[in-house]
Amino acid sequence: MARIAVIGAGMGALAAAARLAVAGHRVAVYERTETYGGAVRRFERDGFAFDTGPGLLPLPAVYRDLFVKTGKEPLEECVGLVQVDPSARHLFADGSETALPNASRAGVVSALDEALGAGAGRRWGDFLVRARETWDRTRRPLLEEPLWPDWQVLAEREPYPAVPHKRLLRTRRAGTLAEVGAWELRDPRLIALLESYALAYGLDPRAVPANAAVLPYMEHAFGTWYVRGGLRELARAVYERCLARRVEFHFGAEVAAILEKDGRAAGLELADGTAVEADLVVSGVAPGVLDRLVRGTAVRAEGEVPPLRGAPSRLTVLLALRGGRPEGTAHRTVVHAEDRDAELDALFGAAPGMAARPTVTVLRPGDPALVPDPAHETAVLVATVPAGGGSAEETARRADDLITVAERALPELRKRLLWHEVVTPADVEEATGAEGGAVPAPALAAAGGRMLHASNGTALSGLFTVGGWSHPGGGLPHAGMSGALVAGLIVEGPDFQGSQ
Repeated sequence: MARIAVIGAGMGALAAAARLAVAGHRVAVYERTETYGGAVRRFERDGFAFDTGPGLLPLPAVYRDLFVKTGKEPLEECVGLVQVDPSARHLFADGSETALPNASRAGVVSALDEALGAGAGRRWGDFLVRARETWDRTRRPLLEEPLWPDWQVLAEREPYPAVPHKRLLRTRRAGTLAEVGAWELRDPRLIALLESYALAYGLDPRAVPANAAVLPYMEHAFGTWYVRGGLRELARAVYERCLARRVEFHFGAEVAAILEKDGRAAGLELADGTAVEADLVVSGVAPGVLDRLVRGTAVRAEGEVPPLRGAPSRLTVLLALRGGRPEGTAHRTVVHAEDRDAELDALFGAAPGMAARPTVTVLRPGDPALVPDPAHETAVLVATVPAGGGSAEETARRADDLITVAERALPELRKRLLWHEVVTPADVEEATGAEGGAVPAPALAAAGGRMLHASNGTALSGLFTVGGWSHPGGGLPHAGMSGALVAGLIVEGPDFQGSQ
């Protein structure tokens, strides 16, 4: 039985802690803030409650597996899971719109044909078939197995089976997600639909590899889910599972350094000078933070995947509204930007900023647990923004822009608005420790390896990394998977080959 110190109480760290405790290890978690969950937080005011991080859960099987492996009570006995249908309503720049059913390829094809014209659904359906092949090729190495020592194989190979495209007497295949849209979907509304999945993770579709096609595929294949009471309830359930497995938690305990002895991790030094002895250390913090904690030792060996940095952040506006949620309202509506090129240039150009009318996701959960009474409603607006944010004046202007865009999805929004709160990149940084409030994206193959995340093992023996900034990357399912991978590497050793 080893003594294991875990730095941070994000979702990946909690998942690892629960699995390691079940395996018989003594696990203690040290979290610099006063609560658990990382970015999965809640804001409450005047009887209203809001998720300030993720609002929906893709691929719930990851957390079902966690609960099966760590106790008798399955996930559904600990939280209320609801499949969201429609999966999303999309409002396009030309005024057209469609509502896409949840986890139904045939239903999606039919909805797109009806809304966008005959043939649109077939093109999207054919794309999903190719995306499924991409998923089958990449699922194990990118999600279920520790990062391969010869990760360069993943970096060089594009697993998306692109359709040959003739251009200027040459036959080409799509190498980026934007090229997939332009050459295979061809309709600007389908292109906007495709690219919105990349944009939601802070990825530039013009630069991200074509195998980012797995992002929409995961949603269409496995559905989109909501947790009653908000996603914070999922964090609570995982935290309570850790407590039931006798994981110790120390909140308000900032780690100042990782201690070393005889060339391996030997514990932690807290900011108050307290020394914590440990046989193994699991770090759930962002790369820049980890670099500061390891004094004088390289965390990554030469030739390893470098840690991914420089991702954008999110701006979130929480709305308290008069009047109940109308029956039949979609839980999620995506209002697409009027000028996608301008939006992408503003976000990913040489001088990152924010377009005046960005793509905005509007979440209207209609959950009685989130409002003071049925005569009120909550809504959450989310847009991708550059990391770091700006001045208070810029933030206020950006929040107002989001509200203006959201009026397309929420008629008479300003008349119904009681008050609003803004969650800025600085708030994300405070919750997660990531510089500028950057939000990590899932790992992807190809692109020279720049979309891979650093492996869960490190050059310092006895030190492991978990969470969105390590393999397999960002997003709630990926965080849970990272916890499983770290636990496997510790329990079974370096020969661990991943889940079966």
